[in-house]
Amino acid sequence: MLYYFKTISLQTISYNAGVEVLLMQFFSVYDLLLNKVQENNGTIDAMYTFFRARKIKKTQITELQKTAYIPAEKNFREALCDFLNMTELEIELSMGRIPASYRDSYFQKIKEIAHLLSKSEDHAVSYFSPYYENAFGCLYHGDCIEIMRSLPDESVDMVFADPPFNLGKAYGSGIEDSFTVSKYINWTYEWLDECVRILKPGGRIFVYNLPKWCVYIASHLGESLTFWAWIAVDMKFGLPIKGRLYPSHYGLVAFVKGTKAAAFNNQRIPLQVCRYCGGEVKDYGGYKNKMNPLGVNVSDVWTDIYPVRHKNDKNRKYNELSVKLLNRVISMATNEGDIVFDPFGGSGTTYVVAQLLNRKWMGCELNDCEMIKHRLIHPGRDREQLERIKEASDCLFTPPIKKLRKKNGFWTCEDFREKENTENTDGQLSLALNSIHLSAESNA
Repeated sequence: MLYYFKTISLQTISYNAGVEVLLMQFFSVYDLLLNKVQENNGTIDAMYTFFRARKIKKTQITELQKTAYIPAEKNFREALCDFLNMTELEIELSMGRIPASYRDSYFQKIKEIAHLLSKSEDHAVSYFSPYYENAFGCLYHGDCIEIMRSLPDESVDMVFADPPFNLGKAYGSGIEDSFTVSKYINWTYEWLDECVRILKPGGRIFVYNLPKWCVYIASHLGESLTFWAWIAVDMKFGLPIKGRLYPSHYGLVAFVKGTKAAAFNNQRIPLQVCRYCGGEVKDYGGYKNKMNPLGVNVSDVWTDIYPVRHKNDKNRKYNELSVKLLNRVISMATNEGDIVFDPFGGSGTTYVVAQLLNRKWMGCELNDCEMIKHRLIHPGRDREQLERIKEASDCLFTPPIKKLRKKNGFWTCEDFREKENTENTDGQLSLALNSIHLSAESNA
């Protein structure tokens, strides 16, 4: 749901003189090679020719696009060092890594290294006027990083972010969603740092993404925040990918600023059952009578969140998150009156759910903001959906499932209550009879 990157093709690129070389951490050797091509004002074809002369195939180079692996073959490593004009250690450092054999030396020379480093200049802060605002919040139209830089430190209670997945999707004219691993991750770290800065102590940040990106996101957030949860959100209608495990979930990583979350409201959901017969999926054995009638606690695996796919339920042609997902996250991690921030407005689901839950909200979107504005002004459909979600929560079985279970002879909470009442009645009757019997014997 982002729209930050500028259009650029990385397949047949030929760099012009004077183009600035990227200064960033690299997450693949391939990206480091591309940067060298740019620095030398060269072409990718010339790069492939260089390696071909050293008996390294094009496929061996392209295979390095999506991995941090550095080839172990001596010939390959020497060719990389020659093309990049770097030592093996310099390549490792460019990728943000300190080889094991150098770590002792690194930690012994922390002070010397610190003196060699210089802090980058602070970015100029611009003022942004809200595109739309109401009593609950304000929506900005523009780049999320620039807008966040204008916000004060520790000013929001929760951050929810659903960034682009870098899958090459078309989001409109002049907007691209297909970038090198290194550029995508460096950009991700940039907006994450701003989210951490504006988050209040005790506040939480939730980031929704593919597991392969969540690994980097969690690693980066773990450097300054405290891990809270990694939630697996079941992916419906997934398709198999050759040579890989069947992808079946999205990641929702959560970190807290400080050591303890300021708010946690336990969420309960109905017991998972077969929709055809009503039988429970998990066997609770002899603990059925101890089940809470209000439902089971939410775990870190969510199988009840369905994607918004039908055109009648969507607010735009692109993907959007469900009201149910945002309702659960916001209800769980905030209290009424708290401020929820979302840097990637998308269709505005975060904002409208926060508003309906009596939370304040703040956010931005680089693409169409008019659609979000309309949704916030006319939240009727979202309110109805939220009411249906609440009716189907805080219970062990929904009314239709309870009816189905009774029909097929499965237990319900009422069965245990009736049994308990019967046992209590029998016990009271037994005590009464014993009392009469003892009284008769005493009189005799």
